[in-house]
Amino acid sequence: MYQDFKIKADRPVYIQVKEYLKRMMLKGVLQTDQKLPSTRELSELMNVSRNTIISAYIGLEEEGMIYTRKGKGSYIAKMTPRVTASPWELDWRQRMNSQALLAEEMDLMKHGIRAERGTISFTSIAPNEKLFDLDNVKRAFLDRMAVEGEVLLNYGYAKGYKPLIDFLKQYMEQKGVDLSGKDLLITNGFTEGLDLVLSALTKRSGAVICENPTHHTAIKNLRLHGYEITGIGMERDGMNLEQLERMLSRQSFDCAYLVPSYHNPTGIVTSPEKRLELIRLMTRYQVPVIEDGFNEELRYSGSHVSPLIATAGQGNGVIYLGSFSKVLFPGLRVGWVLADQKLIYYLESLKRARSIHTSTLDQSILYQYLLNGNLDKYLRKARAEYKRKYEWTKQCCETHMPYSQLTGDGGLHLFVSFAEGFDTRRLLELCKQRGVIFTPGDIFHTDGSGQHTMRLGFSRVSDEDIETGIKIIGQAAKELLA
Repeated sequence: MYQDFKIKADRPVYIQVKEYLKRMMLKGVLQTDQKLPSTRELSELMNVSRNTIISAYIGLEEEGMIYTRKGKGSYIAKMTPRVTASPWELDWRQRMNSQALLAEEMDLMKHGIRAERGTISFTSIAPNEKLFDLDNVKRAFLDRMAVEGEVLLNYGYAKGYKPLIDFLKQYMEQKGVDLSGKDLLITNGFTEGLDLVLSALTKRSGAVICENPTHHTAIKNLRLHGYEITGIGMERDGMNLEQLERMLSRQSFDCAYLVPSYHNPTGIVTSPEKRLELIRLMTRYQVPVIEDGFNEELRYSGSHVSPLIATAGQGNGVIYLGSFSKVLFPGLRVGWVLADQKLIYYLESLKRARSIHTSTLDQSILYQYLLNGNLDKYLRKARAEYKRKYEWTKQCCETHMPYSQLTGDGGLHLFVSFAEGFDTRRLLELCKQRGVIFTPGDIFHTDGSGQHTMRLGFSRVSDEDIETGIKIIGQAAKELLA
């Protein structure tokens, strides 16, 4: 007994000893009123220090697991007998509602392409963690904890951490947004923001309009909320406005979901002229717009383009969803909704009912990091690296890939289209056998089309693997086209 104890490197040893002894008690190996070895004896049996055993015994006594008789030692305390019912088995799949079943069906982490060890994967559009500014994040954490550590570890406010709210309002104002009559709510990233907005809106027609293709996460959430999605085709400078106006004139829509900057998945930036016309059309047909800010900060060339909510001026028909997940640290689950103050008033109550509040600690670290002036410095470094990778990936595609169209004006990915009739699912199977995977484009399309398209995420792929992987994709594509 006791000599099967093995120390693991990831936790304090006295806690491991305490948990080991507790398991033996719960299993009945150590019985009520049984005397435990002295701290000196047990330290020798378990090959740990005597102070470790003393600390473990103190912890067990505090939990009521053992008791001490003065001058006699430590004993196992009486425990309430474990009562277990006879086995009760439910078929939980039969208990799942349609929303849960649809969420599982559309879950790419479960049903997407699995990358074997050594595979070159172009599936991710997450930022490269090697660029993360760890020293300044640590400094931001220590700075904020020194100011109000006790507050940050308690409950926060559903609307968000006020210093961060004020900072983000100023940040959005610098993007050209007129804040008159608008307010801001902090969320757990973009996805919660979209979910809250869709939960709040009245479903009149049950229809929503968006670009085709569009963000897969948005498609999932729209379908989980029961919306019928109408997709409008993309042109080189944004959505096809003639097609959009035809659809708006034919039926009513509850809202529109748009990604005007470095669109996911095409990477297209909607032109200023089309942004203005979009707002005019949505105003005429009274369709509120949910704008996904996505990759706005990852501009590699050309002039700054203001978000749609800035184009709308003092109008209140645009709901802006923002996040730094693609440029800073997605592990800090912080996003925001900027919208009419009446809408934010109701979203705040929804947020409180569902998740109480976004982690105040996460919000405060982000706030202090931004306050310390780190964002601009980090963005300069990130833009330079991602721009270099973007240009290298584009060059490799142009050299090795038999595509018909290549789009992407910035961000962390390129979108590749082959000739109509080409099947990127067949291409993926062939490439997977050769150690390369990518994201087939049909998952981004709202109408089951897009089989001839694919998305290449390059942010976390080395230069050497980018070239090697694209050569393999290009060669496989040529074989299928032959």
